[in-house]
Amino acid sequence: MDLFEKIQHEKSPLGQYSHYMHEYYFFPKLEGELGNRMIFQGKERVLWSLNNYLGLANHPEVRKIDTEAAQKWGLAYPMGSRMMSGNSDLHNRLEAELSAFVQKEDTILLNYGYQGIMSAIEALVDRHDVIVYDAESHACIVDGVRLHQGKRFAFVHNDIASCEKSLQRAQAITQESKGGILLITEGVFGMGGDQGKLREIVALKKKYNFRMMVDDAHGFGTLGKTGAGAGEEQGVQDKIDLYFSTFAKSMASIGAFMSGDKNIITHLRYTCRSQIFAKSLPMPFVEGNLKRLEMLRNMPELKTKLWENVNALQSGLRAKGFDLGETNSCVTPVYLHGSVPEAVKLVYDLRENYNIFCSVVIYPVIPKGQILLRLIPTAAHTLDDIDVTLDAFAEVKEKLAKGIYAADTSEFAEAIR
Repeated sequence: MDLFEKIQHEKSPLGQYSHYMHEYYFFPKLEGELGNRMIFQGKERVLWSLNNYLGLANHPEVRKIDTEAAQKWGLAYPMGSRMMSGNSDLHNRLEAELSAFVQKEDTILLNYGYQGIMSAIEALVDRHDVIVYDAESHACIVDGVRLHQGKRFAFVHNDIASCEKSLQRAQAITQESKGGILLITEGVFGMGGDQGKLREIVALKKKYNFRMMVDDAHGFGTLGKTGAGAGEEQGVQDKIDLYFSTFAKSMASIGAFMSGDKNIITHLRYTCRSQIFAKSLPMPFVEGNLKRLEMLRNMPELKTKLWENVNALQSGLRAKGFDLGETNSCVTPVYLHGSVPEAVKLVYDLRENYNIFCSVVIYPVIPKGQILLRLIPTAAHTLDDIDVTLDAFAEVKEKLAKGIYAADTSEFAEAIR
């Protein structure tokens, strides 16, 4: 069969839904100023889909430094990869300040979180080594693990007994292969909002010889006394061997970083293919990220406001009988029961009749019969946003329970069948 013909016959898990109003459910276009309310399909909506935790995306100080940096440097400077011709004092300074903030010896900047962590995983292990990782790790980790030519074991999500079994299997292999063990988990799991059990995993180091990498994209800037993340929140930051985060969440920017012992970060600098063979992070992003980090350190009121909104939203949803799962972070999942068509119509109702925009997750990402509405509260939201949303969610929950979405025979319902 022709390759392209085969692709057309065998739709991807998400591609099978591409006929459900492209640019409405998938690839939607949000317009206007970044913030708690934006324009979608010509109408203002309360927006719960931006990982703009600290509200920095449209902060005046951030807009100012981004503008000035772009005028000063342009977007091309520096040219070339960091190793060859793309290094600068500002790149070095950002790495040093990040190291101090997350309490590690050294840091390597990465152009993008997804490709960066994939490349780092590939650079750390060879065919003699074994990777142990949480089964609900982000796709970037899963794809990084796929690059590994040796053994890998996924343990049941946040299940320490399962994790230990995987470590036992890994240890048996490495005793023969003379390799090492890399354990990968997350500080905060972006779908369910539950923190990784870092403290319990660290305790296993007393019994097994492994190194631990933590992807803390959603914990950096939101958790811990200073905002240094889930490791700080759980009191084990010093036991994390490699700490990774992206600038795309709390810092509302582009880029990422990996921090750890100096000798290992040096190894990554000279081995990480996504950095050696790619252009350096442009200077406006570097200078802008230095300003964002300064604000994260010196403006604790941003995190305070974020958590006021998180607590108001999550307590309000629970008071109305919603299931938020095991979240103990800012990520706010709302679990409902219903079919894919019901989920589609419920979200349409939220957007068109209640002016609430949030992300929806359906089968095959989650089991059949489940609907996950994912809300991301930020410091930019207001209590009025929360009140409006709580009322809307209560009403659509009642409609779902009464079977209104299942029985819908409107023109819209027919169009999406």
